[in-house]
Amino acid sequence: MRVGLFTDAYTPLVNGVSTSVMMLKTALEKAGHQVFIVTVNYDGFGNVVENDGKLIRLGGVPTGIYETRLTSVYSVRAIKKIKKWKLDVIHSHTEFGVGTFGRFVAKQFNIPLVHTYHTMYEDYIYYITHGYFDGLSKKLVEYFTLFYCDKTATELIVVSKKAYSLFKDKYNVNKNIHIIPTGIEIESFFKKNFTKKAVLDLRVSYGLDRDDFVILFVGRVATEKSIDVLIEGQKEIVKKYPHVKLVIMGDGPDMEKLKELTNKLKVDKNVIFIGKVELHNRFIHYQLPDVFATASRSETQGLTVIESMAASVPVVAADDDNFKEVVVDDLNGYLFSDKKDYVKKIEILINDKEKLSFLSKQALITAKKHDIRHYADDMVEVYNCALKNMKKSNLLDKMFGDKNE
Repeated sequence: MRVGLFTDAYTPLVNGVSTSVMMLKTALEKAGHQVFIVTVNYDGFGNVVENDGKLIRLGGVPTGIYETRLTSVYSVRAIKKIKKWKLDVIHSHTEFGVGTFGRFVAKQFNIPLVHTYHTMYEDYIYYITHGYFDGLSKKLVEYFTLFYCDKTATELIVVSKKAYSLFKDKYNVNKNIHIIPTGIEIESFFKKNFTKKAVLDLRVSYGLDRDDFVILFVGRVATEKSIDVLIEGQKEIVKKYPHVKLVIMGDGPDMEKLKELTNKLKVDKNVIFIGKVELHNRFIHYQLPDVFATASRSETQGLTVIESMAASVPVVAADDDNFKEVVVDDLNGYLFSDKKDYVKKIEILINDKEKLSFLSKQALITAKKHDIRHYADDMVEVYNCALKNMKKSNLLDKMFGDKNE
């Protein structure tokens, strides 16, 4: 099958969507399919063709939100190249620039359009409104999301039950909705891939002692991730356990604000900001911690939770619908309700090494369910469904005429 992936987020951008798209590309190619990418040119305003003509980067302008760029919704030059790809299906991963372009391409060449909804946009409204007109903005987001996901996509995919509930219970969408969590290359995170010396050297480079109990957070350093909850919890934890270190891996707009918070709470020596880590170095960084922690309630899936489990690291996460699908209390980690409960759960793992060991083993077992091979199989099943529905629709149009003409 010849699959075109249309996305605003792709390498070298590091976030959940870009990781998801790269994992899908890898999974499909391992299964013998041909994959073509249409994405954003993060370095300039013109179109760029890479990877022997199988990757097109559309020029765009910075949005002011992280490193994202907004492209035009149509490109004649790109259309000519995409036509030569002879795609069987288009799979979009964004509702904006490149995604809208994908919708036009699908319509022009009569190709089924599959769409994955990755982002709970209502959690990000404040970046644009700064607290003003939030109600109106949320209505506009709902309208635009429904227009793209319900009106134009042949098949709709979500990565969690939380997103499924948004469409079924809140938006009342009647079309097929497939729940397919992103798969990962779990083997890349296995502890056996790294020597004890390499991990120890990495710990030393960040000022971590051999006997430190390490809590790791990985993700965008931004308001919606609620990293302040972990830092405030750290203040309580180090009163009794001064050897506990919180490592924050990632970058974002709240970096300086959170550093100021650590100084204010006098935990700057126990909270370490290591910044953004390149993709090829991420795997060994998951070997640093004893526990992975996140207080975010804005995730649609939370890939970093699965990645940590693949490294045999148990998770302590906010009691959010999304994390409930992966984190099972007292089996592979803990869910917490508030800051006080977070501190309590961390203290359990600091004091009970046997419990920590048990949760670590179960975390790995959980991660194996998200192996990339299953991911490809599930996607291809949806693609075949989209192809059948497109053929059925075309047949009905021929029999009864296209009402839109």
